[in-house]
Amino acid sequence: MRIHLLKWFLRGVVVCLLASPYAQAACCYFSAKNTDILQPAQKVFITWNPDTKVESFTVQPKFEGNAADFGMVIPTPSRPKLHEMPRDYFKLLAVYTIMRNRDFPQSKLLWQIEPPMGMMMGGMPGMMMGGMPGAMMGGFGGGGMVGGVAGQARKPAIQIVETGTVGSLDYKIIEAGRADDLHQWLKDNKYNYAGDEATLNHYVQKKWLFTVMKIDTMQMKRNRDGTFAGEVTPTRFQFKSDKIVYPLKITQISVREKTEALFYVQAPFKVDLPGDMTYQYTWVPMLQAASGCTPGGLPGEGEQWLTAYKNQIPPLLERAQALEFGFVSGQRPKPNSKGHIPTTMEWARKLSKSDIGILSGQYPYSEKIPNPDEGFTLADAKDKERAKAIAKIIRARLGYLQRMRPNGFLVREAPDDDVKNLQQLAGHMSENGFITKFRKLFARDEMNEDLEIIPARYNGKQDNSEYEEILPSSPP
Repeated sequence: MRIHLLKWFLRGVVVCLLASPYAQAACCYFSAKNTDILQPAQKVFITWNPDTKVESFTVQPKFEGNAADFGMVIPTPSRPKLHEMPRDYFKLLAVYTIMRNRDFPQSKLLWQIEPPMGMMMGGMPGMMMGGMPGAMMGGFGGGGMVGGVAGQARKPAIQIVETGTVGSLDYKIIEAGRADDLHQWLKDNKYNYAGDEATLNHYVQKKWLFTVMKIDTMQMKRNRDGTFAGEVTPTRFQFKSDKIVYPLKITQISVREKTEALFYVQAPFKVDLPGDMTYQYTWVPMLQAASGCTPGGLPGEGEQWLTAYKNQIPPLLERAQALEFGFVSGQRPKPNSKGHIPTTMEWARKLSKSDIGILSGQYPYSEKIPNPDEGFTLADAKDKERAKAIAKIIRARLGYLQRMRPNGFLVREAPDDDVKNLQQLAGHMSENGFITKFRKLFARDEMNEDLEIIPARYNGKQDNSEYEEILPSSPP
């Protein structure tokens, strides 16, 4: 068992070294003719209140390209309210959701005093960085199209319902009755749209509104080849919606082959993606693989979910096989023959009072492992009789700690300044709110429709299983 635990802890160190450190954008871009702006990745934080039917999402677009200036367009089901968010908002979310690792107290003195005896096997704190997430806007590049009916004067079906500034970004909220009129308005206002008119019409027909923002890349750092790459200040959009929706289709315009998205969703319940985008294709096999080799059993009601879902597991795995979604313990999923990759769970937890207290410093960010050597140094053990007494005390301390916490302490690490800055998340996290963090790499052909985010349940049974602790089967 000790050898198994040591392998587990060492794998946690590998997780720390290999985990992805980035979490990107959530939009589609506009740029001038003969220029190119792409959206390689996305990140988004979504909140949902089913009682008030209010959704909000915070996006921080990442862009790369060669346009001197460009813009973003963000469709929403209703008129949004815009708010500037902290610059490091998504960095802080990543720190807040770093995975915990089980670690055990260990003595640095005991093996020097009694090398063959008394050693407790321990691990090094593992650390998993968050990575990525969201998509919602349209992309621009070149071309133009004249709106209206030939030979007939007609007032464009465009209405600017709001103009303002959020942070350093100027924005306009537009209501469009016709896609061709919107296309022409974008052109007239120096947003030369490279995407297809059908994508705009998709939202026009649903009577969604469009928020348009301009970005001046002269304020951004230029690469040696003359291109730009960077992020803008996060912006929160708050609007009325009957369900949790994510404008995915418009992002397709600014994606060459694929875009990687990391979603943080806060709702009264754990959430999932519908159909074959569900995270259960990787979540259930990962829980199964960790069963029986996790000290103290699966944490976070994992066993309860496997029990509730047991009748659905065989058809789930059969469907995963048909989709060529294979699960390998400790590895990230590979693409199938179509280039599709299953959704993966990254972190999930119903926030408690102590979770909220971390933001204010009222509760610790990580458990602290007691030091069984406290009060002693190697110099104290130079005398043989005193060394024996010290060794006896250390062994007694280790024995007590093992009885008190047989499954170890839950630990994680982050720079002190980052932990202190978590206070910037205060007010955005709600006690008893369930945060689900999941990652999905969308291929272009998976972005033909907007995304509906649904409650995670099966046959009326809610999936309340949590995931904040590295399991033996967890991928890096």
